[in-house]
Amino acid sequence: MSSSYLIFATLAMAGVTFITRALPALIPRRLLDTPWLHRLNESLPLSVMVLLILTSLSYQDISAKTGLHSGELHLLLAQIGALILVLLVYHISRQLLVSMVVGIAAVNGLLRLFAHLLS
Repeated sequence: MSSSYLIFATLAMAGVTFITRALPALIPRRLLDTPWLHRLNESLPLSVMVLLILTSLSYQDISAKTGLHSGELHLLLAQIGALILVLLVYHISRQLLVSMVVGIAAVNGLLRLFAHLLS
């Protein structure tokens, strides 16, 4: 990558960040008080969390011939279990940070549990 590409990419990211930060100040107040925007504001954090968690589920070398290896299956099951727990905790508490901490602890705890069960 050339340095001009990196400079352009950095400026583009800064521009997009600035626009998303400045947009609420530029939009008229009457448009910001619409009911659909309030509903979107309430449902967006959970939607973003679901997308982030679903894209973080990792499984490698899955093919029709070989299937899942034991380690990959345990990792996938631990991640799915943590996903369910995160969604449940977020639905109950509506606390994003608490849900993230629970998710990280759940993945690590389930991986330890699976490792203990295998040995």
